[in-house]
Amino acid sequence: VCRWTFDHLSLDDLCKLVQQIGFNAIDLVGPKDWPTLQRYGIDSSMCNGAELNLVDGFNDPKFHTPLVKNYSDLIPLVAKNGYKNLILFSGNRRGMDDETGLKNCVAGLQRILPLAEKHGVVLQMELFNSKVNHPDYMCDNTTWGIALCKALQSENFKLLYDIYHMQINEGNIIATIQQNHQYFGHYHTAGVPGRHELTPEQELNYPAIMKAIVATGYKGYVAHEFLNTGKTNEQKAANLMQAVQVCDV
Repeated sequence: VCRWTFDHLSLDDLCKLVQQIGFNAIDLVGPKDWPTLQRYGIDSSMCNGAELNLVDGFNDPKFHTPLVKNYSDLIPLVAKNGYKNLILFSGNRRGMDDETGLKNCVAGLQRILPLAEKHGVVLQMELFNSKVNHPDYMCDNTTWGIALCKALQSENFKLLYDIYHMQINEGNIIATIQQNHQYFGHYHTAGVPGRHELTPEQELNYPAIMKAIVATGYKGYVAHEFLNTGKTNEQKAANLMQAVQVCDV
């Protein structure tokens, strides 16, 4: 489960809930919170903390210096703590064409990829939709993201394939996973429309999607990132339990 979607709970209480439900990882947790996860034996399945924000990313050279410093500092810490995945973002277009943004991302990422390869850390750029939640974000389609993967030619750079975001921007989820899974290093879920629970009222067939992911041989994590509509802590916990069960294939 993604940490920010349960920010009504302390991290200690979220760790206890994760144990109670019966899984063992929390997404989008940075260094200051790793000791708490470690006390509970919970994995940090997608580390964060090196990014500037969601809109200032590797597609603009003016952000390369602070980004390279942040990632150079954090990559060894991720590995030292026994973790593998570290998130990053393309940044917004701000009038920039896709080809220029791609070249800029390659130039910036090539400055940190050797360090990631040395430490066994996988840098993962998240795919966002630009229609509803993240207007102007550059890495808003798998074609552009895969072109970046091919340009970098490193097993230590992957795409974080967010099923919710990509359903909104391009659809064709199962076929995309089947054809391009080698470029996807992590998955996020949420219901469409609304980014809520994985219920029959939303348009994605999550059991079928999960079966498609399993069929690719994927052994990593799938993290729930939906906006929980539960009114009480108990209802929110039940909704997370339901999502775990829906995706248990």
